[in-house]
Amino acid sequence: QVQLVESGGGLVQAGGSLRLSCAASGRSFSRYAMGWFRQAPGKEREFVAGIGWSSGRLYYARSLEGRVSMSRDNAKNTVWLQMNSLKPEDTAVYYCAAGLRIGVTTEDDYLYWGQGTQVTVSL
Repeated sequence: QVQLVESGGGLVQAGGSLRLSCAASGRSFSRYAMGWFRQAPGKEREFVAGIGWSSGRLYYARSLEGRVSMSRDNAKNTVWLQMNSLKPEDTAVYYCAAGLRIGVTTEDDYLYWGQGTQVTVSL
């Protein structure tokens, strides 16, 4: 089992940047593909970015590609989500998730979830 804890959220002005972190505990972190999702008020949770067991496979939501970058360090049991040129519509709770399949973008494909970190982008 894997426990995930996100951090790094906060209030930022439009055009700014944030770097979210997700620290994992438990066994065999490197065996898991990792993903970031987000959920805005009144909306369904949506896929943001994913990364394979190593850093060799990265995939992003098309609507966010070019503004977000995901990375991982298996030695530190951590993944990050760098978000640039933030917009008010990026306001959401951002969740980290772990799964066994690479390249998947739906919630059901992930086994473990963090509690989320709030990102608020103001004008």
